[in-house]
Amino acid sequence: MSFTDKIAVMGGGSWATALAKLLLENCDSISWYMRRDDRIEDFKRRRRNPAYLSDVEFDINRIEFSSDINEVCHNANTLLLAMPSPYFTEHMDKISVDLSEKYIVSAIKGIVPEANMPISTYVQKRFGVEKDHTLVVSGPCHAEEVALGRQSYLTIGCNDMFNAEKFASCLSGHALKTITSSDVEGIEYAAVLKNVYSIAAGIVHGLKNGDNFQAMLISNAIREMERFVNRVSPRPRQICDSVYLGDLLVTSYSRFSRNHNFGSMIGNGYSVKAAKMEMEQTAEGYYGTKCIHEINAHYDVPMPILDGVFNILYKGINPARAIREMAETFI
Repeated sequence: MSFTDKIAVMGGGSWATALAKLLLENCDSISWYMRRDDRIEDFKRRRRNPAYLSDVEFDINRIEFSSDINEVCHNANTLLLAMPSPYFTEHMDKISVDLSEKYIVSAIKGIVPEANMPISTYVQKRFGVEKDHTLVVSGPCHAEEVALGRQSYLTIGCNDMFNAEKFASCLSGHALKTITSSDVEGIEYAAVLKNVYSIAAGIVHGLKNGDNFQAMLISNAIREMERFVNRVSPRPRQICDSVYLGDLLVTSYSRFSRNHNFGSMIGNGYSVKAAKMEMEQTAEGYYGTKCIHEINAHYDVPMPILDGVFNILYKGINPARAIREMAETFI
């Protein structure tokens, strides 16, 4: 079974839409699971996603849409998961099809909240998917810029480097360059942490602490990320590679970053509840903060930035106070 044939995109958001656009540059056709039939009908009529990246036009004759997740899973060889992590199990719990022989590619920069484990680990344990059949897609790549055709870079991770290279060829194009890696678990944890640090960066921006302080925050954040990832998944890696540091930088500084915007609202005086209600899209770092905080209870890695964000989001600590306490640890 070749996983470069019969690829299904799972999810209807901006990242799923951007990835579908990339796939259709290299594949004859794709399947696309969206949970709402009305969105599918709008998509077919307008030839574009009515809710996300709606300027991007698609050749709908090359897309087989369905709201039946089991139908999509049955017909596909490869499932490209691109739904928000807080709703991941809501979708996956509906699956009754055997996935053990499928290829599962996670483009979810989050963690399974109920299980506190990375997506790849979850699908291996829950659905019996082989380790060599689980891949991850990550890196400093905003969906909006992919849609605009701006030069972007993605890292494809898999325990089997041949499979990583094969799937990379499905996404590569004139404006999208791919890098391959075998560090699946490290990539997944880094993708969760960069969202946490992006919230911290947004809070600092909202508090108007300035660029100098922001630079100190990010330089300490990459050290903190390295400490945690090396502890939970010890292996050689270069933390300055784009899939780690690059993703942290783009998420912490870009106006496209929903996690930064969420944090900025909190820094500007919004309550956490009000900021969540104001967000039109999911700020995955809100959920990732709690998950990593709970995971770290077993590892006890020094993580003052994570702890500060957790205290703001879940304990109601004043943001300015939490940032001041955090800053006392900076080096």
